[in-house]
Amino acid sequence: MTSSPMGVNPLVEMRNISIHFGGIKAVDDVSVDLYPGEVVALLGHNGAGKSTLIKILSGAYRASAGQILIDGRPAQIDAPRDAKALGIETIYQSLALAENIDAPGNLFLGRELMTRWGTLDDAAMEHAARQAILELNPNFTRIKEPVKNLSGGQRQSVAIARALHFNARILIMDEPTAALGPHETRQVADLITRLKAKGIGIFLISHDIHDVFDLADRISVMKNGKLVGTVRTQDVTQDDVLAMIILGKRPKIAA
Repeated sequence: MTSSPMGVNPLVEMRNISIHFGGIKAVDDVSVDLYPGEVVALLGHNGAGKSTLIKILSGAYRASAGQILIDGRPAQIDAPRDAKALGIETIYQSLALAENIDAPGNLFLGRELMTRWGTLDDAAMEHAARQAILELNPNFTRIKEPVKNLSGGQRQSVAIARALHFNARILIMDEPTAALGPHETRQVADLITRLKAKGIGIFLISHDIHDVFDLADRISVMKNGKLVGTVRTQDVTQDDVLAMIILGKRPKIAA
């Protein structure tokens, strides 16, 4: 595992994680970690094991072996609710937003605020949504529009604000810039910069190596269920990382 130059403890440590489905080891003795205010990209071809590894952290799968530590303490994650209770939220590529509902409605979907008379407290939810979203994206003005009318970057703002409002400290972002244009991709990059400034740790799954070099502090590459290595982005070239993905070739500086 890596050590922080500032002596800060990792938010997440996944130690020697394995999972098998029948006789197939989808993840084989993999260790990765994540520090506050850091983006760690997880790369690899389809079937490399990166999505399976992250599903273990999010509670969708249960590891066959290994240990997860959150803030240095062993954590038992058997279901998504366990992950959420530990401050772990997943922002899926689909964003899981209700298309016909506005931003406040999506932020509090299933967790609506009520008045003392038992009715929906729309004013309180709109106020909280404005605060949460504008803190992430100061240019967001379309609070009351259905999210289907929003741009990809604005939709990301809603999904991330929902996670943070309910105390997420660890975000898993699955292909956040897929199918976005250059302007919207920059919006998402700005969001990630703001999240890092808040001390949020982000696991970033992406197939876009250019995005990865723009956004990630470190890169962990998987191949055939195993970890090829973890590198600091500033220490490697794109060709180095492609060699890790395609050939399983580990640069000399890999952790």
